[in-house]
Amino acid sequence: MSGTESGPRPGREPTAAARAGLVRQIRAGGHLEDPRWRAAFEEVPRHLFVPYFFVATARGYQRLSGSDHDPERRARWLEGVYTDTALATYMRDGQLVSSSSQPSLMAMMLEDLRVGEREGTGGGCRVLEVGTGTGYNAALMAHRLGADRVTTVDLDEEITGPARDRLAAAGYRPAVVTGDGALGCPERAPYDRIIATCALPSVPTAWIEQCTAGALVLAPLATGLIALRVTEPEAVRAEGRFLATPAYFVPLRTPVRTPTGTDLAAGGRRRAPRDALPREALRDERFHFLWSLVADSLPLDEILGLWRREDRPRRERFGVTVDGSEQYAWLDSPGGTHRWPLGGG
Repeated sequence: MSGTESGPRPGREPTAAARAGLVRQIRAGGHLEDPRWRAAFEEVPRHLFVPYFFVATARGYQRLSGSDHDPERRARWLEGVYTDTALATYMRDGQLVSSSSQPSLMAMMLEDLRVGEREGTGGGCRVLEVGTGTGYNAALMAHRLGADRVTTVDLDEEITGPARDRLAAAGYRPAVVTGDGALGCPERAPYDRIIATCALPSVPTAWIEQCTAGALVLAPLATGLIALRVTEPEAVRAEGRFLATPAYFVPLRTPVRTPTGTDLAAGGRRRAPRDALPREALRDERFHFLWSLVADSLPLDEILGLWRREDRPRRERFGVTVDGSEQYAWLDSPGGTHRWPLGGG
């Protein structure tokens, strides 16, 4: 599906009460204490950005749409849109390509961008979003910061085109760019914040180069969220720790040329073979984070040994350092005993 539907039929528009209900769900989880982000979630209509989505069934995926002739399916669509859950929005050959993230996770990430740090300095944050998706997240940022300060990039015009149209329909016109998100968007740089809504194998160095000194990069890595503070953009230096929350995103897709010339979508890390894991590790989400972070550097038995010796370490004990062409993950301290190289950015 290319995503050309415009949304629900006239006369069936969800009211502000539906958005207020979603905000109550998000606030119940401890988010949206900032009234300006709360106003964005109350006023930006998620249904306009998710005119349809897909749900898994025993027979495959079912498509629910706001323009469906069946009132029951239309009601299920509306309920899904304004429930605090992630929604599959773009499928290709049976594979999930793009989604609308869980709103509470979006709220947490937007709050952790700390855009208010620049307020009162004569200018707000300039933000680059990597992973446009439906355009909903870009709309929230445009509401909070102003559309002229928001740039969003995605790989396919099949995604950016509908997102651009939906943003305009909602009254927001940030820069929507079709391109390789791993390269950032140098023509709109520099940025004070970069937020990614796709999982990374490592941190693209182009992002650091396009930042201002003191900028913040917030991105999914392994199954967590890394918050990197940029210290020297020209020297490509940044460092930071993982946030506490788990985070699962569609991998960053970037064109990769194989020897035969075929374009592939790159991204993602190996996952543990379930039959090779002891039960205690299989059931521990923190182990799977550690595995996904260091699987390219350590064999399974060493990862298990580290996990046990360090008392099943939480995400917040881990961090990442980017130093020129080198980048590595670490436990407790960048200069400590435990550090592992990440793939080149």
